[in-house]
Amino acid sequence: MKTTLILVGKTTNKHLLSCFDDYVERIGHYMPFTVQVIPELKNTKSLSMDLQKEREGEQILRLIQDGDHVVLLDERGAERRSVAFAEWLTKKQLSIRHLVFVIGGPYGFSEAVYHRANERMSLSLMTFSHQMVRLIFAEQVYRACTIMRGEPYHHE
Repeated sequence: MKTTLILVGKTTNKHLLSCFDDYVERIGHYMPFTVQVIPELKNTKSLSMDLQKEREGEQILRLIQDGDHVVLLDERGAERRSVAFAEWLTKKQLSIRHLVFVIGGPYGFSEAVYHRANERMSLSLMTFSHQMVRLIFAEQVYRACTIMRGEPYHHE
């Protein structure tokens, strides 16, 4: 199964970026994993929140193919413990060809993106900065990979 993470905007904090890149590289030892970054919109001060979400959504949808299984990282999504996430990921590997996770912009997703999504997933009831979510998610994917292989990274 091919896995893609779509992000809106670059990670600007060099420390977070370094850690994120480290986990992306680690994940690559377990599964094909790519990251696609959609550039941040320019001149957003003149755009309403809804218009900004709509424009970001158009860019997100251009990267998604018809057969892709799309999971939005969203505060209203399903929550899973790390072991349950690893079990979920194992099942997806057996049933789909391309899994696409999407981390939206600071205001979330457009209605069109919500409509296209197959699932929503939440990392926590807490709110994290847009850039920290990327790192936390990448670490959880790596953790799931090690759980699936029975490696000692995760302790329970």
